[in-house]
Amino acid sequence: MILNIIILFSGISFIIYGITSFTSKNMILEYIRWGYRKQRYLIGAFQFIAGTCLIIGIFYPKVLSLASIFLTVIMSAAVLVRVKIKDGIYKMLPAILYAVLNFIIFYNSFLK
Repeated sequence: MILNIIILFSGISFIIYGITSFTSKNMILEYIRWGYRKQRYLIGAFQFIAGTCLIIGIFYPKVLSLASIFLTVIMSAAVLVRVKIKDGIYKMLPAILYAVLNFIIFYNSFLK
């Protein structure tokens, strides 16, 4: 039950984040600041697809495992990008949180 809530929270968050990567002027500026302006659509699409796969993964554990490890890696990379550009811990917290949540999902996907 709690795991499904975490999966839905993360999945919906990444679906929304993926969409805003395409539509939000603020997100365009963030991608430029991070140094990934040209990769914005690709990263946004990956996040949207992985978020959708997390939700689908509630019913298909292999899909859940793949999506959650992918998002764990992506969010770990996001933390490293924020370290590289010298963001403070406050700006790193969302990426850290989602890396940890998706690792928890990944770990627990093997227990199903």
